[in-house]
Amino acid sequence: MSSEQIIIFDTTLRDGEQSPGCSMNTKEKLEVARALVDLNVDVIEAGFPIASPGDFEAVQMIAERFSDRSTICALARSREDDIAKAKAALANAEKRRIHVFLATSAIHREHKLKMDKQQIIERAISSVADAKEFCDDVEFSPEDAARTELDFLCEVVEKTIAAGATTVNIPDTVGYATPNHYFKVISYLKDNVSNIDKAIISTHCHNDLGLAVANSLSAIEAGARQVECTINGLGERAGNAALEEVVMALRTRADFYNVHTNIKTERLFPTSQLVSSITGMKVQRNKAIVGRNAFAHEAGIHQHGVLQERTTYEIMRAEDVGYAGENLVLGKHSGRHAFRDRVKELGFELDDQTFQKTFDDFIALADKKKEIYDSDIIALIDNRMTDAPVRWKLISFHTSAGSAAVPTATLELQCEDQPVLCDAATGDGPIDAVFRALERIIEITARLEDFQVRSVSEGKDALGEVRVTINVLGRPYLGKGVSTDIIEAATAAYLQALNKADADRQAGVVSAAEKLTAKVP
Repeated sequence: MSSEQIIIFDTTLRDGEQSPGCSMNTKEKLEVARALVDLNVDVIEAGFPIASPGDFEAVQMIAERFSDRSTICALARSREDDIAKAKAALANAEKRRIHVFLATSAIHREHKLKMDKQQIIERAISSVADAKEFCDDVEFSPEDAARTELDFLCEVVEKTIAAGATTVNIPDTVGYATPNHYFKVISYLKDNVSNIDKAIISTHCHNDLGLAVANSLSAIEAGARQVECTINGLGERAGNAALEEVVMALRTRADFYNVHTNIKTERLFPTSQLVSSITGMKVQRNKAIVGRNAFAHEAGIHQHGVLQERTTYEIMRAEDVGYAGENLVLGKHSGRHAFRDRVKELGFELDDQTFQKTFDDFIALADKKKEIYDSDIIALIDNRMTDAPVRWKLISFHTSAGSAAVPTATLELQCEDQPVLCDAATGDGPIDAVFRALERIIEITARLEDFQVRSVSEGKDALGEVRVTINVLGRPYLGKGVSTDIIEAATAAYLQALNKADADRQAGVVSAAEKLTAKVP
């Protein structure tokens, strides 16, 4: 008996980007979109075109570049101007979808929309019909469906399908559902909507109670055939269902679910790493599927069992998800071809310029440490793939500190082709002094909101990675740096974040608070 396909609808670029601090620029969104296409995602929700000019541009460019391989979807509220923007953004797309949503639960009808049931139905029908005039592939979401009265939910779903919706998404917008509850909702729709066979039932689950993946799988048991999810489970509040967890659950337990996806699972780990790098949202070590500990065995009894027979304690193979561990792969005498081959094996596609810069970094690193690991190479690639302005460049830095000395940092920076500027500052420690000196030279005052440091690989000479988040006039900026010297890595990270703030200052960018936002499924 052949299994049915589950459509994987990725909303990392839309719902995932709504996570605080996860905002991406257009180039970063294009890089994530490329990774999602390589992952073989069926539908990519590229953004919310009316939200901002940047969102519109990103959806438009993603549609133009990738719609021959994946369906590109644009989100719209049930409003004419929203749908018009979505149409314009998708105008040049080969495979396109408009996703229209409107809240249906009693609490939303009363407190947010100020609309009665009949008005909701009429607005939903007209919006779907409007989108249908532009493309055959139309999705409708009754927002907060999990808390909507079942009889009314059935009526909305039935009438939007009749109006042309080819997919009906049943969002658990606030993460309220439990697996049994959500199973019953999907089953009720299957049993009570007369034309339900004319549309695909989709899930969109939030993780407020930690049940997003469980609820999505429960819906598949009930007959849903599309899952809306994000890489690493990114999303508003506690996030969305994690794509990698849903996909590997279906693959590992194909005996139970009897369904399959088209996802290239060996691309899961590289895609997770890319999204983590771009958004600055670190993947926790014990995260299922893509965490660093996902395939680690510490207990002696587990190690013995795995050595005797892998399946005693492993239900998946690390290579099935493209996991790159701490394997020693290259040294200072490794050539360009060997390095390029390893980069490809790790799942990265670099243009010639980025490859050359990364290779130069690799050679420099090989002079500093004896052993180069896969994780070192990934960190070097991540560092070079960041699309960050470099108006200010570090020429040199010097720090001094000690138990009986005042921590001091002296820096030399150059702004484009201007003369080199030098300044010094003191601080609570050498890193604090560096940050103060950077701010003095660039003339930007920032508030440090997050500082993370980790060892990329093992050993005393390990490559260290620093990530910082700063706030300048209400806008967050992420910076990262890698080096065997943690002070140098911190300097690079803070300078990158300040460069981003300086670029916005030069461009006269408005406050982030002025960007149009809307709570969406």
